[in-house]
Amino acid sequence: MAAIRVSELATELGITPAELLVSLKDLGEPVSGPTALVDSDVAQTVRELFAEAAGRRTIELPPNATVKDFAELVGVSASEVQKRLMAEGVLASLTLRLSPDVIKRLAALYGVKVEAKKDSVAAAKPATKHRGPGGGPQPRPPVVTIMGHVDHGKTTLLDTIRNTNVVEGEFGGITQHIGAYQVDVEVEGEKRKITFLDTPGHAAFTAMRARGASVTDIVVLIVAADDGVMPQTIEAINHARAAEVPIIVAVNKMDKPGASPDRIKTQLTEHGLVPRDYGGDVECVPISALKGDGIDELLEHILFAADLLELRADPSGGASGVIIEARQEVGRGAVATVLVQQGTLRVGDCVVAGVAYGKVKAMTNERGEKLQKATPGTPVEIIGLSAVPRAGDALEAVKNERAAREKCERRQERQRTERLGAGRRRVSLADFGRDIREGEAKELRLIVKADVQGSAEAIVGALNALPTDEVGLQIIHTGVGTIGENDIMLASSTGGVVLGFNVRADQQAQAAANREHVETRTFQVIYELTEAVERAMKGMLAPVYEEIALGKAEVRATFRTPRGTVIAGCYVTEGKVVRNAEARLRRGREVVYQGKIDSLRHLKDDVREMAQGFECGIVMEGFGDYQVGDFIEAYEVRQVEPS
Repeated sequence: MAAIRVSELATELGITPAELLVSLKDLGEPVSGPTALVDSDVAQTVRELFAEAAGRRTIELPPNATVKDFAELVGVSASEVQKRLMAEGVLASLTLRLSPDVIKRLAALYGVKVEAKKDSVAAAKPATKHRGPGGGPQPRPPVVTIMGHVDHGKTTLLDTIRNTNVVEGEFGGITQHIGAYQVDVEVEGEKRKITFLDTPGHAAFTAMRARGASVTDIVVLIVAADDGVMPQTIEAINHARAAEVPIIVAVNKMDKPGASPDRIKTQLTEHGLVPRDYGGDVECVPISALKGDGIDELLEHILFAADLLELRADPSGGASGVIIEARQEVGRGAVATVLVQQGTLRVGDCVVAGVAYGKVKAMTNERGEKLQKATPGTPVEIIGLSAVPRAGDALEAVKNERAAREKCERRQERQRTERLGAGRRRVSLADFGRDIREGEAKELRLIVKADVQGSAEAIVGALNALPTDEVGLQIIHTGVGTIGENDIMLASSTGGVVLGFNVRADQQAQAAANREHVETRTFQVIYELTEAVERAMKGMLAPVYEEIALGKAEVRATFRTPRGTVIAGCYVTEGKVVRNAEARLRRGREVVYQGKIDSLRHLKDDVREMAQGFECGIVMEGFGDYQVGDFIEAYEVRQVEPS
């Protein structure tokens, strides 16, 4: 008898590939994945064991059964059940309520049949409310992002997946780009859904994470077999790692002369992705996106990884999700692509997304088909929002349009307050040094860009040699060339700092750094770079401030208002004086008072500033003892990079 695939044997036995892999591991016959071949003798042994298990005793588990309940019924210790679950990647306390999927896996491990114990009280009472099939968490489609070098076949792979392996009747292609799409695939006779994100580059992927949106479940890293691991490939690896999601490698262009998958696997190992056949846990699937070879196997691995993640969501209740992309269209207004994550989004729902709100007027999928509702894992395009939200903004359905508007207004007010105040905190080496002194920081994260590869390697070597006994140092990404927007977004999402050696940030990167509050530091000497990092790690890099003189005004008269406020009638002799600026009052050489300029008037008008050669009235905060001949010096304090 010939060997059989894991997925085929699992279908024959009526279990999932994940459950069969566990059983094979227990038998001392570990295999790599659902597409691996099982020897005919081993397959027969498994069949016999499952046939024997079919005749074994049946246990009845009560509703909301716990680990302790299962252990008592099976006749083993609860700690043993915990260990078996831990081996399956499930951390379980004794009182953990077991999900149906976990119960199924435990039953396979212990060779018992499990039936639900009928609740006599519940059986005696008629149901008061029917929740329907959507009640409670249900399995949802995995959300997959394909990343990799620009010329390695990402677009071709996406097109091939869209146009092959789809269920009959679903052909017709994509009529509009909405940034995400869902395909119905049939693998080994089973119909499943997979949602793919079609994000324009790694920066967009990380921008959503920077705003707190955990969207992607699995990353497929595409590498060309004839080209190998390229700088953008390494960048993609670091972005995927930062997202802490499983990575499946698709080795593309296997149909080309010179394709060398072994060379690719060696290169991946050098960057921390160890393939399964090299002793690691990363699946490497050989494919040809152009010819369609290996696509079935890739989809099987995606679904297998999804099974291990046990992805579930509750389709009942109000919808919540995340904005994938959005734009303004003439005649349609704000158009947004939404990935529903919980609940069910319906036409007519009132929603809030970032600082935009509105009622969902229409909903379509990637084929332009009108929908009335969308369940978890489904990407849809909606219209009806008051403004264009940002990618990564959370979307939430609310009770009515008034509630949506009020919630949106509160968010806008909060954002205005943040802009007027400190805003989002900027991550810098100086801040990190302060946090160390205050005992808050534990790890400094860096993105390093250099002019040439040799410089990059020398810098990484020097940084890795720094002592890290009390504070960790993690180099998130290293690259060669100009500091780009991708580097800024990666730093933003990980709370890191960008360091450049003999390189500068381009205009897009500078704009992104200002927008995302990311510090970029550039150096021309490696020693200065490592010294700055070391001082930050030791908490010695204190912030440095400098005083910038704005102007000076002479007090020539004093006035008192009916309410008792004393005003200094002044003449601006140098520069300018500015309302709310820091100021000191000098009487001769002595500084009599230091505070802020609380009020600034010209004739009867409040003004923001007054230039040299003009008269004005000044009130300093908390002070009124002005004398003719005093000088008021206005200045501002700025934080500068320490030298």
